[in-house]
Amino acid sequence: MKTTHPVIIGIDTHKATHVAVAINTQGTRLAALSIPANPKGYLELERWSRSHGQVLAFGIEGTGSYGAGLSRSLLSQGHTVVEVTRPNRQMRYTQGKTDSLDAEGAARSVLSGQATALPKTQTGSSEMIRHLKIARDTAVKSRSQAMVTLKTLIINAPADLRDALDQIRGKVALIRHIAGFRPGDIDTTLASAKTAMRALARRWLWLHEEILAHDRELERLVAKRAPALMASHGIATLTIAEMLILVGDDPTRIHSEAAFAKLCGVCPIPASSGKTNRFRLNRGGNRQANAALYRVAIVRMRSHEPTLAYVKKRTKDGKSKSEIIRCLKRYIVREIYSHLCVPKSAQIAA
Repeated sequence: MKTTHPVIIGIDTHKATHVAVAINTQGTRLAALSIPANPKGYLELERWSRSHGQVLAFGIEGTGSYGAGLSRSLLSQGHTVVEVTRPNRQMRYTQGKTDSLDAEGAARSVLSGQATALPKTQTGSSEMIRHLKIARDTAVKSRSQAMVTLKTLIINAPADLRDALDQIRGKVALIRHIAGFRPGDIDTTLASAKTAMRALARRWLWLHEEILAHDRELERLVAKRAPALMASHGIATLTIAEMLILVGDDPTRIHSEAAFAKLCGVCPIPASSGKTNRFRLNRGGNRQANAALYRVAIVRMRSHEPTLAYVKKRTKDGKSKSEIIRCLKRYIVREIYSHLCVPKSAQIAA
């Protein structure tokens, strides 16, 4: 039965099914629905939601995982989607846990204003960059494992083979030499060692070419999205890619520079009590983005004249190296925010 009040839909997402609960603005539970996690189910949910009244928002748990498809479908139809975090463990322990209760909790989080984050659209260049960077990162990890294993085999190889390989200078030259081995039939330890080494060397070369291909595509996408930031000292393609993944395709999701700093985990956390007034380092936020900012700070501390002057001044003020790096990361966040999140019209006016 359609109500006269606007409604909020909370959704608990899973791999195969999603469970939705509708509540009105007075907090009254209206109905529940379970749908399959596919396009047909998404359309059924959208029609069911409209049957209860004007939908103010959909609160979805897991918009970046199981709820990604549903979130994209609802956004494409012009609905407001709010990202809801996992329910409080203490409440689950005292009140129990079912998919329906989790969905109702998601709706109430939106109603109370506790959940306000907008999900990423996952349809633009930032999503393309995320896909490529995931593939690149796993390739880099596998290439490193192949090299470590290859070095171990060389150390344990028969003496004649090890001595011959020790004469080759240069990592790439050594790997290409090993990749050209012709061990023949595996009837001796020398032949088996050469076979294993050749497999690892060819794997390393193949992964190396894959990484270079990903780097070229990432540079193209990043340069198209943030050309001015590419010229900043110490900020390379992968750093910008990490920031674009964090920001997403809709920069308006980031309401302020302080919010962006919090996402990167570089804002201080209040830790005061009684007469004590102090702050502690933020251990939260996106740790990949935080690590990228750290690398930029270290590069600038080595070869960037304004940064060197700043470090010298703050050292005289009695700041430790870790405190200086924290301050530098905050300045770098401000620079990146101005390029990625501030509209160009606002930049020109400033």
